[in-house]
Amino acid sequence: MAIPLAAVVGAVLAQFPWQWFGIVIVVVAGFTAPIVAGAVWNRAGAATLAAVTTFALGLFAGPALVEAYVKQYGEKADVLVVDTAKYRNAGRNAERDVCRVLDTSGKVQDLTEQQNCHGQFEPGQHIVLYKDPLGILKPWADAADDRGFDAVSLGATGGLFTVTAATLFYAGTRRRSGREMDARKLRKYGPPRRSEP
Repeated sequence: MAIPLAAVVGAVLAQFPWQWFGIVIVVVAGFTAPIVAGAVWNRAGAATLAAVTTFALGLFAGPALVEAYVKQYGEKADVLVVDTAKYRNAGRNAERDVCRVLDTSGKVQDLTEQQNCHGQFEPGQHIVLYKDPLGILKPWADAADDRGFDAVSLGATGGLFTVTAATLFYAGTRRRSGREMDARKLRKYGPPRRSEP
């Protein structure tokens, strides 16, 4: 239970300004799950599944939980999309969407993909910006004034959490000792033979 919980905490922390700390937690949880299930408990299939679901949980949990939090508790602001563009990151050789918005006070902000700007907004469109009441998280953009959250991403997060926890629970309750694994190899391959010189 601690490993999937660590992956969720790391994914949420990755949305904050100190994102590298959260990413490190997700990576450590993602490598710990298969080590414990595979190397310690001798369950290779469970180790593979735990590794995949732990890393996937780290990808889904952060954005889904941050969106749900900001939409439920954030302060709404009506903003106007002034411009949208794609910028090319020379270091990573990737294109990213950016939306420039103007609020009623005259403040101009650039929104990134992490703030729900994926090229779906048009210049001149009025959208809603949900701002974190604590001022730590970046604002979240949405086309409509809808405080409901995305059920698909939250469902995926819950499903991945359940599968990861169930896999690790299964591997922990059905663990095999080193002696048991040696006896299994002996039955399958026979006693060790001396190699010919």
